[in-house]
Amino acid sequence: MQSTESLDTSAHNEAAVNSAPQTNNHIWSQDIAQMTPEDVAQLAQRLEQDEYATPFEGLQDWHRLRAVAFQRSELVEPYMHLLDLEAFDES
Repeated sequence: MQSTESLDTSAHNEAAVNSAPQTNNHIWSQDIAQMTPEDVAQLAQRLEQDEYATPFEGLQDWHRLRAVAFQRSELVEPYMHLLDLEAFDES
C-alpha cells in the first residue's frame, strides 16, 4: 500500500505532465504511423533552430524524432544527423 505522501507526489507529477505546455505543432496528437514527411520536416526544423523555451521541450522533440526513426526510418533519413546515432560494435 502506498503512503499518502507518495500518492500526493504521484498526483502532483501527473498534473505537471498534463499541464505541461505543448509545442505549437499538432504533431504531438498524431500517431507516428500517421505522420507525414511535412510533419517530420517541421519537427526537424524545430530541432535545428534549437529555440526552445526549456531544454525539456527540445528533448521531447528529439525523442519524438528518434521514435519516428525506429518506426518509419524512411521519413527521418534526411535528418539522421540530428539524432547522432552511431552503430555499436559489441564484439
